[in-house]
Parts: sequence; C-alpha cells; structure tokens
Amino acid sequence: MSHSILVVDDEVRLADVLAAALEDLGFRATAVHSARAALGELEQARFDLVLTDLRLPVMDGRELLREVRSRWPEVPVIIITAFAAVRDAVDLVKEGAFDYIAKPFEIDDVSATIRRALRLADVVRDNERLRSELEGRYSFDTLVGNSASFRRVIEQVTEVCETKATVLLNGESGTGKELVAKAIHFNSPRRDKPFVAVNCAAIPEPLLESELFGHVKGAFTGALANRTGRFAAADGGTLFLDEIGDMPLPIQAKLLRVIQERSFEPVGATRTQTVDVRLVAATHKDMRQAVDKGSFREDLFYRLNVFPIVLPPLRDRADDVPLLATHFLAELAEAMGKRASGFSPAALAAMTAYDWPGNIRELHNCIERAVIVAKAPTIDAGDLPQDLFNAARRGDRDSLPRDLDAELERIERDFILEALRRSDGVQVRAAKLLGIAERSLWHRIKKLGIRLGRAIAD
Repeated sequence: MSHSILVVDDEVRLADVLAAALEDLGFRATAVHSARAALGELEQARFDLVLTDLRLPVMDGRELLREVRSRWPEVPVIIITAFAAVRDAVDLVKEGAFDYIAKPFEIDDVSATIRRALRLADVVRDNERLRSELEGRYSFDTLVGNSASFRRVIEQVTEVCETKATVLLNGESGTGKELVAKAIHFNSPRRDKPFVAVNCAAIPEPLLESELFGHVKGAFTGALANRTGRFAAADGGTLFLDEIGDMPLPIQAKLLRVIQERSFEPVGATRTQTVDVRLVAATHKDMRQAVDKGSFREDLFYRLNVFPIVLPPLRDRADDVPLLATHFLAELAEAMGKRASGFSPAALAAMTAYDWPGNIRELHNCIERAVIVAKAPTIDAGDLPQDLFNAARRGDRDSLPRDLDAELERIERDFILEALRRSDGVQVRAAKLLGIAERSLWHRIKKLGIRLGRAIAD
C-alpha cells in the first residue's frame, strides 16, 4: 500500500504540480493551500507525512509543525523553504521537523528526503506496535491463577513494578519466573526501554564477564571487535539475570560493584561506563543455603534480595490447573489454526490429579501436544500424554478426588467464575470464552448458585 502525503503550500500551482509529481512516483498525494486546511484534512483522514511550505498566510509552517507534533506525533513533517530562510528551517528541525528542502529543488531530492522520513516513521510505528503487543502479552491478565498463593504473587508484582527496587524471584524450574520478570518490566515506567535477559547458567565462566559487561577489541584472543555487553544494552530498562545462583564467584564480585556504583568497565577497557538498569534476578536454588555453603556471596545476596517473590510450584496450586490449561488451549489453538473448545471431565480430572514436576512449562507442553493430536474440538483424556492419564487412574490414590461429581462441579465453577471475571460479568462474552451457548451458561450459573455481582467482585 502506497504512503499518503499531505502537501501544504499557498502557491496553488506549485502545490498541485508537486502533488501530481508525487503521484507519478507512486505516492498518494493531497494538496491544500493553508495550514488550517491541512489540519482539517489530518482530522478527517490518515496521512503518513506532511510536506509544508514555511511561509504560509495566517498560520505559518512553524505553527503547523507544532500542531502536528502535538496531535499526530507519529507523522513526520518536512519543511519547504526559500534559500534565504534556511536558518529558520534548521531551527524547525531542532523543534521536531524531520528535515527541510530549500527552493528551488529537484523532485528527485524531494523524493529521496520523503522516502528517508517514511522509512524511519515505519520503523518507529513497527516498534510501537511490537511494544504494544509485548505489553499486552505480559500484562497482569497473562498471570493466570486464582489460588491464594498465586494471588499473593500478583499482589507483590503490582506493588513492586512501579518502583526501582531490585527483585529476586525464587521458584522451581518451569514456574514462570521469566514471565513474571517481563510482567514487572512491561508494567513499570521502564516499559519503553529494553528488557534484556541473560541465563547465568548457560554461559561458560570465561565468557560470562564479556557477555555481561562487553569487551574492547584485542582484550583477549578472539576479541576481534568491540562488543556491547548486556548491562549497556539494558541501559534505561531492565536486566533479567536468570539462574543467578549459578553465577561464578569472580563474576559475583564484579556484579556487586555494578549494583553499588552503577558503573563498570568492559573487559580490557580503562574507561568507566555508567548505567541505569533495574535488576530482576531469578533462581531455583535456596540462596540462604548457598550463602552458608560459601557458593554465593552474602553481600551480593542482600543486594539482590531487596524485594523477594517466591513462585509456588504448580502442585501447590492445583486449583489453577484448569484455568491455565484453558488459557494455553486458547493460545495454542489460535496459533495452530485448530478448533479446540475445551476439555472433557476425564481430561480435567487427570490434569488436576497430576503433580506436574515440570510445573507450568510441562503443562504448556502437554496442552500443545493435545491440540496437535486431538481429533475433536474437546480435548479428552486419551489426547493427553499417557503418564498424566495413568497418574489420574492408577497413581497416588490420595491425589484423586474422593467425590468425582463434587470435584467436577468445583472445576466447572472455577471456569465460569474466571470467565465472568475476564468478561466483566457480560454473559455473552463469558459464554464465548468458555465455548458454550449463552443459555447453557445461564443454566450452569443457576445450577451452581453463582451470584454474579459477588463473582465479579471476587
């Protein structure tokens, strides 16, 4: 789709000729002859760029630039000016104009400047779209769970995300530590800046220092060029140090200095760099035990443990399994283009009874497999990995519900309450989320004795 350009010049013939020339170059161009007319066009239609003369009657190009920057900041403005007024145009670039073109000009020069402005605007627009998608992907709504232990996690994330405090996430592998770290970042004042993650256990010790702090050319064998480290890349944003408990002691000492002084030197460099980075660290280890054993510095532990959050294992939040399973089912079915509307009672019972040693990551993988192999829209127990079905059928008998009907009723109630909460009590939307008819939802609400006002408030 071609870009749309608004041409503004009080010289009617010049404006019309310039618009026609831009049309010949493949743009969609509209010519107007005053700043007021330009604002009217911008209010009525979407334009990708404004090309305006500096000298206009009543409202000049400077005032038009300010209006556009204020009301449509994503739209670049290029100033056309007589050679004698180039100094004014340079000042306008400082105020936010993309560039200026001096009269007389060649249409090729105009085209080249426009194309540069549009390329930059497209990149900015794409970055904004990606950032919005990331914010949506890591909003609080993606932290799915209704159990008391997980509600506490959400409360803590809500409390800390607006602050600059260092956060230490502790939990077993697969409990969603990186997801929580991203939720903290994308709901913080730093959301517009980078989120940079590094797995301290996955990088060999000789390379970890360079990975974190960067290096200069020639610092060691193989350092053929300068390299920017993760701290510098995260400047202004958030650095997520995953598996911090596996960081070697020599690197721990360097990390402590960065936290204390907010500065570091790349490997082989003599110049100090300062950074403004918010740290979120994560580990599956008992850090106090690691300190006692001498494998982790006590002073660094206290620097990191400013705001600790413990993520519960999935076996301790069995009530959340149906909600998480439904969440993953919707995501994966959409991504794969498959029809999947829910789970059979047997499948829900099997998943709820299983203890999920791989936690949320294992549950996600389980649902992904089920979506692939299922032949019907409803996921049945046979679509689940065999060990889950067997666990519910022959495993630890104490983990099975003693009253299957009561257990299934509880699961059904949890599903309906979560759907009502997400849809702000609008039953049509809740029914759509659950994949059932509105009338069926109404009968279930009545059967279960759910009070709508209280359900939404809870």
